[in-house]
Amino acid sequence: MNLSCSDKELLIIKKTAQAAKELGIKAWVVGGFVRDKLLNRPTKDIDIVCIGDGIALASKTAEKLEPRPMVNFFKTFGTAQFKYFFENTGGENESNSIEVEFVGARKESYQMHSRKPEVSSGTLQDDQNRRDFTINAMAMSLNDGDFGELIDPFDGLKHLMEKRLITPLEPVVTFSDDPLRMIRAIRFATQLQFNIEQKAFDAITKNVHRIKIVSKERIADELNKILLSDTPSIGFDLLYKSGLLKEIFPQMVLLAGAEYVEGKGHKDNFYHTLQVVDNIAKTTRDLWLRWAAVLHDIGKPATKKFEEGHGFTFHGHEVVGAKMVPKIFAHLKLPQNEKMRFVKKMVELHLRPISLSKEEITDSAIRRLLFDAGEDFESLMLLCEADITSKNKQKVKRYIENFELVRRRCAEVEEKDHIRNWQPPISGELIMKTFNLAPSKPVGVIKDAIRNAILDGNISNNYEAAYEYMMQTAASLGYTKTI
Repeated sequence: MNLSCSDKELLIIKKTAQAAKELGIKAWVVGGFVRDKLLNRPTKDIDIVCIGDGIALASKTAEKLEPRPMVNFFKTFGTAQFKYFFENTGGENESNSIEVEFVGARKESYQMHSRKPEVSSGTLQDDQNRRDFTINAMAMSLNDGDFGELIDPFDGLKHLMEKRLITPLEPVVTFSDDPLRMIRAIRFATQLQFNIEQKAFDAITKNVHRIKIVSKERIADELNKILLSDTPSIGFDLLYKSGLLKEIFPQMVLLAGAEYVEGKGHKDNFYHTLQVVDNIAKTTRDLWLRWAAVLHDIGKPATKKFEEGHGFTFHGHEVVGAKMVPKIFAHLKLPQNEKMRFVKKMVELHLRPISLSKEEITDSAIRRLLFDAGEDFESLMLLCEADITSKNKQKVKRYIENFELVRRRCAEVEEKDHIRNWQPPISGELIMKTFNLAPSKPVGVIKDAIRNAILDGNISNNYEAAYEYMMQTAASLGYTKTI
């Protein structure tokens, strides 16, 4: 079988085969590497299964490679892995490396309360039986006599060509044993644009409650992979229709559905969100900007009101949504750091460029947008453009032209005033020192007044003008200079 391996991959495969022969054990390449090579997809790792000691095989293979990689092994699980960095490729760059994992063939049995199996030594067939999908259960021999031969007991190659996701065993057993496989099924369907066999999808819908025993970190990892696919909406739609989304991310489910009162309705914000996510996926690989697309309207259910003679409104949903972001990130075990703060910022600001595009744009409004968006201005504009989901071509054309106008005006004001990443010329420390103040509310009031005066264009953006305005503001508050 020709897997169209690169020279680098072939090197590792051949060295592994030699090591296995010297140790007198049988070995195979299994799983995702075989699948992706048959699909001509890029690969970053190779999984090796052997009948015997996987740790010994990893160590023997590493001895044959130059430079020799460091082997990490886990005796409890009988697994070992190393990352091999190829020579003359610019150093230890992730794109110049392959991660290789070794494990002895095993069979597994599960308890209902846990997705951690009881493991015992097994055959290649036992190992293939425990795989999640037939397309991941194929193996390629590394042994003399049948080197390169495909071992495919469940017709994985046929299913690969048919673009079908089918479990090797009964799907209820596969998903109940390890419920993470339910989300993995949806992730593979999204990444590969395959169809989940109806029997398997039905088994997912019957086992959604089992997802509770899976760690949120593992779920978040799968959600991130879905989000980084070419068409993330496939995955979120399947998560919704299966019932899994309600279990793992209930806030998003609340976006679904359209309501009509007195002949007036609103769009289905769930499917609008999915379209926005697909739109942003065409312009950026930034995972966190894609998360901002997922969450940009998350505050709408909480702010929905029906106004007589007008229809449904969602006033302030961007503010409410931004406040929800930290809790959602905490619930999903996503990072509580600058990534979360970036998403929160995007959600809070996503209506600003739209509102500017509908009115006479003042320099003051532009300065405030540039100041608030800072270095994330371009990301914000990408999100706003992705938010255009109308089927009315004239409306879309008008929105795009308005956003171009906003971009041009922002460029003009930025060239003149240099507001992006700008800090006011008067610091809080200077205010406290000048008026002998401790850290307190009046310090913030004076500092905010100076910043607003500059952004509104009432005073020049320099130290002298800001200092004079500081003195005037402090005097109006009853404070006098002490130094």
